[in-house]
Amino acid sequence: MLCAAAAERNKDPILSVLRECVDPSLPIQALEIASGTGQHVMHFARALPNVTWQPSEVEQRSLESICAYREALRLGNVKPPLALDSSQSWETWGGTQPSYLHLITNINMIHISALSCTEGLFKGAGKLLKPGGLLLTYGPYAINGLITPQSNVDFNQSLRQRNPEWGLRDTALLGALAEQNGMFLERVVDMPANNKCLLFRKENTP
Repeated sequence: MLCAAAAERNKDPILSVLRECVDPSLPIQALEIASGTGQHVMHFARALPNVTWQPSEVEQRSLESICAYREALRLGNVKPPLALDSSQSWETWGGTQPSYLHLITNINMIHISALSCTEGLFKGAGKLLKPGGLLLTYGPYAINGLITPQSNVDFNQSLRQRNPEWGLRDTALLGALAEQNGMFLERVVDMPANNKCLLFRKENTP
């Protein structure tokens, strides 16, 4: 099992946001895209037993870590992980049917992947979320063309040096992608360490 220090630090703050968004009295179907080590999905699954979680990853090492956590914790509301590349069509995402999901989460992927992954994420969310469903993304972002504080500016520069396709995405760009796919940016939640949770709501019209 892999263990990421950042995931240990941010899993509780993200869970606090999820608790505000998820009705504990209803059965919820959720997809986590880019689950990483599996720490987040396991933490959320223990805290929110009414939510059935589908983890996913593109990297084999991470898929193996998710499987190891799943075997160790034996949580009945966590499905076996999917090998999922968000830059590919939602039709390749393990057979999930349109308008089936209540919730999609995506933590710390957008800034360390090509823009095609983010575009695919929003296209898939627009198809797979039920009307009124929620896409939650977490990470550092530019806000209307501005990156703050200086540590995030430096981080963005280091990302682009590592890979020119990486870097902090602007909330205006993400809002536009949401609108193109039948969603809207409902809320921005300030989080520790200069990160944010962005909550995108699927329009209620089917």
